[in-house]
Amino acid sequence: MAVLAAILMASTAMPALAEKLVLKAVSALPQGTRWSANFEAMIKRVNREAKDLFRINYIGGGGRVMSPFEVGNAVRTGVIHIASVPGAFYTNLMPEADSFKLLEITPQELRKSGGWDFINKLHQEKVNAYYLARQGYGIPFHLYLTKKIDKPDLTGLKIRVTPVYRAFFTGMGATVMRTKPGDVFTALERGAVDGYGWPIQGVNEMGWHEVTKYRVDPGFYNVEVNILINLDMWKRMNSEQKAFMHKMGAWVEALNSHNARINREEASIQAAAGIKVIKFSKSVSEQYIKDAYAAGWARVMKDSPENGPTLKKYFAK
Repeated sequence: MAVLAAILMASTAMPALAEKLVLKAVSALPQGTRWSANFEAMIKRVNREAKDLFRINYIGGGGRVMSPFEVGNAVRTGVIHIASVPGAFYTNLMPEADSFKLLEITPQELRKSGGWDFINKLHQEKVNAYYLARQGYGIPFHLYLTKKIDKPDLTGLKIRVTPVYRAFFTGMGATVMRTKPGDVFTALERGAVDGYGWPIQGVNEMGWHEVTKYRVDPGFYNVEVNILINLDMWKRMNSEQKAFMHKMGAWVEALNSHNARINREEASIQAAAGIKVIKFSKSVSEQYIKDAYAAGWARVMKDSPENGPTLKKYFAK
């Protein structure tokens, strides 16, 4: 890709701290969508308020520059200095990132408990990145279907997954497959898949409401889209620059407080589009959530037996 080649060439010489430091930024998720919107708003605010501290050059997002699954490594090597990227996209570097969806307390509470310092340490050791902020907390994932079910059993159904819910859906008997987000509509339309996992937000934005008939409630897990800064660049920044970035990180995390309202609005939009809600009994729903977290933690413990117990201690209520 021409854009990526230009980034690589520019990265051969890390800029020295002059009056105007320039940080190259990428979002792993599609540019202009709700999954990149807060990060893009942060960049605009940085460039408006940072004055002579630095500025951020936003290269783009959503695969326009590079594969979403290459973003973590681009931050690690310094090709990109700051990125917005889900942990599920860099588990090849840091298997523990698969646990972030299982957080049951707020990011602010995680900081007070010492858990944030622990996962920042893991990022620095394994991704060569400083863990600045977490976006998306308070947005649950859901199972969406083209066929009705009356219990949490996906036997005989083909479900499109990402690593986020692969273990959970497999545990319910689903045949799972991965596709690019851009291919989901066609797969549903043609019957190649019978459903998919996705957050409560963004279904209509992707156009999938046109080929989706059901949403299973309740939701499970928590969305996480992390803001990472290349560690070498972070170390080059002075105390004033770091303090300003911490301020921006806190600002973008505060936007999570709007998610409950947006979730309600999205549910109404889905209902208006004809998506019906499947609800189980109270006892079945409670077990459904327990099974989701049990499957998630089992995967984390398998992939990272040395750090899984510590992460669970910090993340679980």
